[in-house]
Amino acid sequence: MEHWIDETLTFVKEQLRAAESGHDFNHVQRVYHMARRFAAELGASMTVVELAALLHDVADAKFHGGDEEAGPQIAAEWMNNIGVYPGIIAAVTDIIRNMSFRHSFGQNSNQTLEFRIVQDADRLDAIGAIGIARAFSYGGFRNRPFYDDSIPPMHFSSSAEYTKSQSPTINHFYEKLLLLKDKLHTDAAKKIAEQRHDFMYAFLKQFDAEKEGTA
Repeated sequence: MEHWIDETLTFVKEQLRAAESGHDFNHVQRVYHMARRFAAELGASMTVVELAALLHDVADAKFHGGDEEAGPQIAAEWMNNIGVYPGIIAAVTDIIRNMSFRHSFGQNSNQTLEFRIVQDADRLDAIGAIGIARAFSYGGFRNRPFYDDSIPPMHFSSSAEYTKSQSPTINHFYEKLLLLKDKLHTDAAKKIAEQRHDFMYAFLKQFDAEKEGTA
C-alpha cells in the first residue's frame, strides 16, 4: 500500500504543476500532513485519508468548467490504474465528491471519520495566514477587486448561490472563511482553528482601518 502513496504523490505533483497557487501541490501537501496527523490521533484508515487528501484537488470543479465529476473520475481512474482496492477507491471518491464547501448546504452529517478528517484538514488550510494568502491569490486569478463597498457580503442558502458568486475577495471572508471555525468536526481541528480564526479577524480589522485611513 505504501507504493500507492508514493506513486500518487508523484502523479498529483505533475497534475498540479501549473495550478493557481492557492490550489497547488503545496496546498495538497499541507492538507496531506494535517490529515495524517488527525488520522493517527483518531485511529482512522490512514490509506483512505492519505489518498483522499492527496487527490482531493486533482481536478477542482471551479478550474474545470464547473464539472463536479472531473475530480472523482480522474482520482478513481488513477487509483484503479495503480491497483487500489475497490472499497478504498469508493471511500476516497466519496470524500472528494462531497468535501467542498459548496456541498455543505444541506449536507448529510452522517459522514465517515475519514471524510471528517480530510474535510477538516482542507478547511484549516482556508483560514489563518495561509488562508488569507490563498483568498487573495484566487481573487487575483479571477481578476476580482480586493473590495467594493457597493457590494455587501451575501448569505448563501444553497450551493448554486455560492457557486455563482463573483464577490470581491474581502467579501469571501464574511461569506465563507469566518464561518469555517464552527463547521469543523474534530476537536483537534477546532483547537487549531481558534487561533487562525482570530488572526483573520484581526487582519480584517486592520484592513478596514487602513482602507478608511484611520491606521
